[in-house]
Amino acid sequence: MTPENSPIQTGASQADTHELSNLATELCDYNLYTQDVALSEAVVREGASWAQVELNNFGQMIGTAEYMEQGQLANKYTPELDTHDRFGTRVDLVKFHPAYHRLMTTSIEQGLHASPWTEPRTGAHVARAAKTYMHTQVEAGHGCPITMTFAAVPSLRLQADLAATWVPKVTARVYDPRNIPAEQKLGVTIGMAMTEKQGGSDVRANTTRAIPMGGGGPGQMYELVGHKYFVSAPMCDAFLVLAQAPGGLSCFLLPRWRPDGSKNPMQVLRLKKKMGNASNASSETKLRGAMAWMVGDEGRGVRTIIEMVSMTRFDCMIGSSAGMRMAASQALHHCSVRSAFGKVLNQQPLMQNVLADLALESEAAMTLTLRIARAMDHRTDQHEDLLVRLVTAVGKYWICKRTPNHAYEAMECIGGSGFMEDSMMPRLYREAPVNAIWEGSGNVECLDVLRALSKTPEVAEAFFAEVNQARGGNATLDQYVNALVKDFKEVQALEYRARDIVDRMALALQGALLVRHSPAFISDTFCNSRLTQMGHHNYGTLPRGINVAAIIDRTTPISGRR
Repeated sequence: MTPENSPIQTGASQADTHELSNLATELCDYNLYTQDVALSEAVVREGASWAQVELNNFGQMIGTAEYMEQGQLANKYTPELDTHDRFGTRVDLVKFHPAYHRLMTTSIEQGLHASPWTEPRTGAHVARAAKTYMHTQVEAGHGCPITMTFAAVPSLRLQADLAATWVPKVTARVYDPRNIPAEQKLGVTIGMAMTEKQGGSDVRANTTRAIPMGGGGPGQMYELVGHKYFVSAPMCDAFLVLAQAPGGLSCFLLPRWRPDGSKNPMQVLRLKKKMGNASNASSETKLRGAMAWMVGDEGRGVRTIIEMVSMTRFDCMIGSSAGMRMAASQALHHCSVRSAFGKVLNQQPLMQNVLADLALESEAAMTLTLRIARAMDHRTDQHEDLLVRLVTAVGKYWICKRTPNHAYEAMECIGGSGFMEDSMMPRLYREAPVNAIWEGSGNVECLDVLRALSKTPEVAEAFFAEVNQARGGNATLDQYVNALVKDFKEVQALEYRARDIVDRMALALQGALLVRHSPAFISDTFCNSRLTQMGHHNYGTLPRGINVAAIIDRTTPISGRR
C-alpha cells in the first residue's frame, strides 16, 4: 500500500481511548428522611409523629450535593491552632474552615444542641435523635461540641445559680464562634475536660487541684491548677471539668474568659493528631490558676458529671448508627448502578447477601437507638428510666463496636473508588472507631452494666420485661432469651464474662424490637443470622431462604429523588 492510500489517524481519534460506561455516581440530592423507611417508621412509633414535616424538610435540605460537600471540606481543611498572635499575646485560638462553621450553625439553629430542654414534649428526644442521626451522616466531627453542649444541661441544672446564668445561652439557637467572653454572646457552647495522662478513664486518679478562693462549696469560685490530656472542641465557651477539691473529686464550670474580660489561663498546648474525626479539634491543655465554679456537691464530681456522660454516651449510639446508615447507603447505591460480569451488582446472590446483612445491622442499630430516645422522653416512668440507666451502656458498647467492620465491608462493596480519599468512605472508616473509645471504652461500658445490675437489680427486671414483650413472635428469639436468663443466674467469673453477657443483651433487645416492629423479612433474618450459630461471623453469611431483595429494596436510597 502506498503512502497515498494509507489510512490517516487523526489526533481526535487517537485521543479517544475508550467509551465511558458502567460508571458509578455520587449519592446526593436525596432526602435523608423520606428515603429511610426504617427511620420514618421509628419516628412515628416512638412518639414523634408531630415532627414529620420538620424532619422531612431537614432531610431534604441536608441531602443536596452542595450541602453534603460541606462534610468533605470540613475534614479536608482541618483545624489549626494559634497559641499566640503575631505580637506575642496568648490567644489559644483554633481556626476552622467555613464549612465547619456552617455545619455548626445548622445544628444549633435546628436545635440539635438543646431542643428537648427548650421544648420538652412527648417525642422531643426522638425528634432530636432523628435529626442528629441524619446530620451526622453528612459530617460527624462537628457533632462533638453539639453533643457536649446538649449533654451539659442536666449537670448544670444541679447548680441552680450557675444554671440561671448559663443555661439560657447554652440552649439559645445562636451560634457565635468568636473568641470573646460569653457575656458578650447570645449563644454559647460547652465542652468537657475530664481525663488526664495518668488516669485516662480512671478519673478518680486525677491530680488537677481545685483551690477555693473563699469559703468554697457549691457555686463558689476556685482556682484550678493541673492539666487535661484530651479536651475536644477547645473553642467552646466553657467546660465542665473534674478536679480534686479539699473534699474530694468535684465538678467545676470553667469559662474560657474571666469575668473581668481577661483570658482564663486554660492554655491549649497542641491539637491531637487523630486518625479520624479530623474536623473536630481535640487538644491537650494546662490549667494555670484557671477560675472555675463548683457544680454540685464537693466530692461528688463523678455523680455530677455522670449526668452529662450518660447523654454523650447516648449520642455515641446515634453517631455510630448514623455511620452505619451512611456506609450502607453508599454501598447500596453503588451496587444499584454498577454492573460486573454482565449483571447489576445488587442482583448477584453473594453481593445481595452482603448488602442485606449491612442493611440489617444498620436498621437494628437505629431501632435500638430510637427506642432509648423514647425512654429518655419518659424518665418519670420507672420502666423507662431503668431502661435508660442500663441500656444506654449496653447500646453504646454494642453499636459503637460493630461500626468499624461495618464501614470496611461497605467500602469493599464499592471497591477501588471507595478507597479513594475523595470518596466519603475513608472518612466513615476512620471515624468509625472513635465512639467506641470516647465516653467509656468497651470494657468500661460492660463494667458499668455489671455495676448497674449490682446496685439496682430492678434494671434487669426492666430489661427482660422489655425483651419479653416480643415473646411468642419468634421461636429463635424466645430460646435465645431463655438461655440468657439462665446465664444471668450464674455469678461465677461475671466480670470475666461481661462482654459475652452484654453482647447477648444487645442482640436480644435488638431482636425483640425488630420482631415487634419490623417486617418479618427483617426480624426473621436478624434472629436467624444473629441468634443462632448460622452467620454472625462476617457480613454476607446470612442463611438460605432469606428475602434479600426485599431488604435491599427497603433500604436503598435513590440519588436525585427528593
